[in-house]
Amino acid sequence: MDFEDALDQFDPALGLEVHVELNTATKMFCGCANAFGAEPNTNTCPVCLGLPGSLPNINGKAVESAIRLGLALNCQIAPYSRMARKNYFYPDMTKNFQTSQYDEPICHDGYVDVEVDGETFRVEIERAHMEEDAGKSTHAGSTGRLQGSEYSLLDYNRAGVPLIEIVTKPVIGAGAKAPQVASAYVAHLRELVKALGISEARMERGNLRCDANVSIAPKGSHALGTRTETKNVNSLRSIERAVRFEIERQADVLADGGSVVQETRHFDESSGTTSPGRPKSDADDYRYFAEPDLLPIAPSPEWIEELRATLPEPPAERRARLQEAWGFTDIDFRSIVAAGALDLVDATVAAGAKPAHARKWWVSELARRANEAGVELDALAITPAQVAGVQRLVDEGVVTDKLARDVIDGVLAGEGEPQEVVEARGLVVVSDTGALSAAVDKVIEANPDVAEKIRGGKVQAAGALIGQIMKEMKGQADAAKVRELILEKLA
Repeated sequence: MDFEDALDQFDPALGLEVHVELNTATKMFCGCANAFGAEPNTNTCPVCLGLPGSLPNINGKAVESAIRLGLALNCQIAPYSRMARKNYFYPDMTKNFQTSQYDEPICHDGYVDVEVDGETFRVEIERAHMEEDAGKSTHAGSTGRLQGSEYSLLDYNRAGVPLIEIVTKPVIGAGAKAPQVASAYVAHLRELVKALGISEARMERGNLRCDANVSIAPKGSHALGTRTETKNVNSLRSIERAVRFEIERQADVLADGGSVVQETRHFDESSGTTSPGRPKSDADDYRYFAEPDLLPIAPSPEWIEELRATLPEPPAERRARLQEAWGFTDIDFRSIVAAGALDLVDATVAAGAKPAHARKWWVSELARRANEAGVELDALAITPAQVAGVQRLVDEGVVTDKLARDVIDGVLAGEGEPQEVVEARGLVVVSDTGALSAAVDKVIEANPDVAEKIRGGKVQAAGALIGQIMKEMKGQADAAKVRELILEKLA
């Protein structure tokens, strides 16, 4: 059943659980470095390895980050909250439980508003709680999954890294826009945590990842169906695809008289489909109990207000301000937000490019390359300053727009800064009148019929000759100079 047919019969509901990995200097309960990319199992100690006799100590900066994020999400900040032990079989947590929060989260009852195609949807936040991350398992085998692997490698560097998990209440009423609402909500959170400075929010690194709960119910029933939870979806595009696929898949199951199984599922990037994981546990299965080795968290009202004063400009207000400053239409500005390019365009403008040029490169050329590579836009190996540098070369007449794409190729390939790529690849525009004149004469001689039209006053026909000359000069001719020479010779 396709997406439209599914929505004719069923109403979808979403529940989104987003894990934000904090950028604190140390881990959540010990002094080990919180650093990405270190040699496996080098950032570990008795506390994060759960060795007998070791005692945790809560990271004060992580608590501060949690409160600031809760305030930015319009949450209530609990005057008293506690950590709890979540008991489960964790192959990548040596102590075999996760220190998290359960019935007493630090932040609760908030909301954010997200916009999709000019329509605003309110996503209500049930809770935002603190916890620690698990380690990383690498399964050796063709699928990269546990099933079918010959062995697994465990890296405990990530075990104990501070996390904030943001859990929504059921999102109902989005209808056909449910997949886009899910993606827009996660994009909003990514923008927010980066503005707060509490996370790198690099989805390809797992700094920010989403578990997407999806259920459907008969249309108009105002009920919630049995949910599935697609785990650790790590790109905005994949979130949208995973939600859409689950709606279609569950509709097929119910239409055939079957029942949706409450389970976790895995998303396959290559096929855009989900596959079964394990039966989904309920809270009782985790046997939560209060962490006996950590004191309760009781932030004072004065401290909460001090942290409130540090909040950055709200994302919606920032977007409105930037759109007005840049002079974009709603459609043009929406394309920037939809591409996840707002911060990149802003930084490119700050580096000296005009807004229209910054948008052109990020939303069209670079977004296409990111899509082809299957990565987020900000994961490309080019910086806003370098994009501004490419545009500067175009503005100065050093390269054409076409050659600028070759410059971008070089930067992405690690060949250096834009000017270095131009010099190494010999991409400078040819403005020498002698060389251009010879090319113009050659093309005029080969196209007497077009030349005659230009002599007869059809100046627009010069475009055909300019294209051939640019091809003859391998795109390195100064197009304005070429046009001037053609009209001069055929006057």
